[in-house]
Amino acid sequence: MSSLVALSRSVFAGVLAGVLIMLPVHGATAEGSNEPASSDPADAMSWLERLGPALNMTSYRGVFVYARGDQVHSMKIAHRFRDGQVEERLVMQDGGSGEIVRKGMDVVCVLPDRGRVRLDEVIPSGPFAEAFTSQLMPFGQWYRSELAGEDRIAGYDVVTIALTARDDERYSHRLWLEKETGLLVKSQVRDSDGEVLEHFQFTSLEITDEIADDELEIQTQGREITRTLASGDPQQSVVARMNGWTLNWRPEGFVPAAAPRSGKGKAVAFSDGLAAFSVFVEPVGQLKMPTGASRVGATTIYMREIQVADRPFLVAVVGEIPPRTARKVADAVEIDDALALELSGL
Repeated sequence: MSSLVALSRSVFAGVLAGVLIMLPVHGATAEGSNEPASSDPADAMSWLERLGPALNMTSYRGVFVYARGDQVHSMKIAHRFRDGQVEERLVMQDGGSGEIVRKGMDVVCVLPDRGRVRLDEVIPSGPFAEAFTSQLMPFGQWYRSELAGEDRIAGYDVVTIALTARDDERYSHRLWLEKETGLLVKSQVRDSDGEVLEHFQFTSLEITDEIADDELEIQTQGREITRTLASGDPQQSVVARMNGWTLNWRPEGFVPAAAPRSGKGKAVAFSDGLAAFSVFVEPVGQLKMPTGASRVGATTIYMREIQVADRPFLVAVVGEIPPRTARKVADAVEIDDALALELSGL
């Protein structure tokens, strides 16, 4: 089965992708806020500067809900920062069993009910952010930021940050950050009409340094998949992944950020510092894939079949961008004849 089929059909991979991309959310006015909003972007940016460090360096345990469209999942998490290293355990709470344990840059995934998930097909951000978020700031020119008030979530006082897209090529976001640590405790992704497409929120949370070792150990029986997150220069692997094909258009601000594996093909991930999408290029397999756009929550999958050197290729764009943007990106992909022959095994 091709990597594109696995990516589009894996339920858990979809949940995992949302979990690992915890930066997204929205902007507008804050419902239920207790304080007046501030339009000064400097106030909002000062909070956003705390977000990246807080995701890794805050120790906590809790349960959160993640909703994409009509799909709702909950996960239990224990996260510890000790001696400069991040340790984390995520456990599915519904829809089957499975867990992910991370210690430093080593990640182990156990999915007895779901089969294999390729961890390298998920862009590492949010809790798995070191190799990715070093490039993430400044996104201010692509989003208008403002403080949208204060609230209380899972027993903690929070500040709300609104990030409104400045064009139609990306979604708007909203973040709720815990006041003392800057930890992200709730997020939303919204379209241009204000509809919430994706939603993440802690339903229970305890921020504490008292995270025991056994809370971070694998406890699910099943086949283990181990992966070490890349710590080298991501730009080198990105350049290699773009040899032989060209992307003639992409939304302003989106730059190459990672190079996920793609089976027999090529793949590159792009980020504007907040949202991300990946472009996959590979030969058409025996299993015919539907072309066009599909969307789950804020995640769009757009597939296009093209002929290169008399051979069919599939171009797929997957990420948190509107369907029309994904289509424009897919239409802008050109594959060289030499690469087409190479990927076809000739």
